[in-house]
Amino acid sequence: MQPIELLWIDDEIDLLEAHILFLSQKGYNITKAHSGQDAIALLKDTNFNIVLLDENMPGMSGIEVLSEIKQDQPRLPVIMITKSEEENIMEEAIGAKIADYLIKPVNPNQILLSLKKNLDASKLVTEKTITTYQQSFRQLSTDLMQAESLNSWSDVYQKILYWEMEIDSIDSPELKEIFTYQKTEANIAFSRFVEKHYADLLFDDNEEKLFSNQVFKKLVAPKLKNTPTLLLMIDNLRYDQFISISPIIAPYYKTEMETSYFSILPTATQYARNAFFAGLLPAEMETKYPQWWKNDIDEGGKNMHEHEFLGAQLDRLGVNIKHAYTKINKPHEARKFLDTLKADPADGLQVVVYNFVDMISHAKTEMDVIKELANSDKAYRSLTKSWFQNSLLLDIIKTAQQKGYQLIITTDHGTINVEQPAKIIGDRESSTNIRYKTGRRLKTDDKHVMMVSDPKSFGLPSINMSSSFAFAKEHYYLIYPTRYHHFVKHFRNTYQHGGISLEEMCIPFAVFSPK
Repeated sequence: MQPIELLWIDDEIDLLEAHILFLSQKGYNITKAHSGQDAIALLKDTNFNIVLLDENMPGMSGIEVLSEIKQDQPRLPVIMITKSEEENIMEEAIGAKIADYLIKPVNPNQILLSLKKNLDASKLVTEKTITTYQQSFRQLSTDLMQAESLNSWSDVYQKILYWEMEIDSIDSPELKEIFTYQKTEANIAFSRFVEKHYADLLFDDNEEKLFSNQVFKKLVAPKLKNTPTLLLMIDNLRYDQFISISPIIAPYYKTEMETSYFSILPTATQYARNAFFAGLLPAEMETKYPQWWKNDIDEGGKNMHEHEFLGAQLDRLGVNIKHAYTKINKPHEARKFLDTLKADPADGLQVVVYNFVDMISHAKTEMDVIKELANSDKAYRSLTKSWFQNSLLLDIIKTAQQKGYQLIITTDHGTINVEQPAKIIGDRESSTNIRYKTGRRLKTDDKHVMMVSDPKSFGLPSINMSSSFAFAKEHYYLIYPTRYHHFVKHFRNTYQHGGISLEEMCIPFAVFSPK
């Protein structure tokens, strides 16, 4: 094992022999520099792994030396040691991207800890993550096999997301493979749970977790009293994507509540989002508002009347509040809304449906560059985070914070990366969706497909007497026999929604107050 090359810059370095001996015994090869000038010269000739830097020295100050080092070697970690606790010195050092900041007097173990944190952090984190996940694997497996309620499945999914983020942050292909297997097992068990209990849970008022049609009444309406509110629905936002963008919101908003709810089936915009705004199941919408509801086989847009559904629900709930609805599909629409938000006083309820994540999902099916950029869930999260950091949506959130708006963020459904085809047969009028299908003569013998012969039992409309629905489970996708191999290849490893999986059904809901 190669010794770690450490440069220690201190005008009183000869008084630190005890510290130097201690670190030498721990595998550090220490080069001494009595001044900033000496250090700069040494740095030109030797490759160091890390630098210890005294802040208060004659001649070049520690801050000046730090600036020189960062200009020439910006990635070289520098730990500053100082007697001063003055805030402006700390701010200067932090602004210059120091690796750590230690206040004298320091003991050898304190220095060693800082060195390990900066040099061995990745290795130590990897080892700790592997050990802890191995300890948690058995308990998580037990939890997912024993989950018998939506609430318990929400808890299981939170644990899965935690470990997914942790494992994705380290370099361990073997651990990733084990986790992927466990996540697949979780979706298999969840699909069994949905197949067995969904029809009953959908109409169970005592169930703790909510479905799409219950969320506005139970979670949104109680938050609208005397508080201007921006309700932001980011179309097709998975829970892991929400977690990845939450830190970007944190400087502007404080989290008051974060929970999850479950999308109804199909986990598709025309069903789930309409149910959210209407406060009704699709079969109820078709009966109560036939002028606004459209079935899969009907011509025209299926989400053209969300504003009307919202107004009708507010009336039913007796919520007398000024409200506006805006759907944003393109940048110029976002800019127009942002200008309006800046100009108008904060008042009532502003509902915004923001359609960008959904466009990424659909683009992956058609565009090779998106397939490359979002070739895994980790990459998909990264792409979403990168977009959000530089988006007009973030500008909208910042403006809402400045205007004093309460912020509610949610979505209509999630999405899953599909990998395996399931063959299904239907007539010409059957729908073309990849994760669910509806039609008169749907048939399949694939165990990875859930068939529903009585749509009313799932709160879904029956287009005719023999209507049925088919839902793909886990990471499967539904393909008709016609040009089967072409469409199998076309849709494999694309993000789809409409079916049964934790990624599609268990979705975020969060309330924030402005800082």
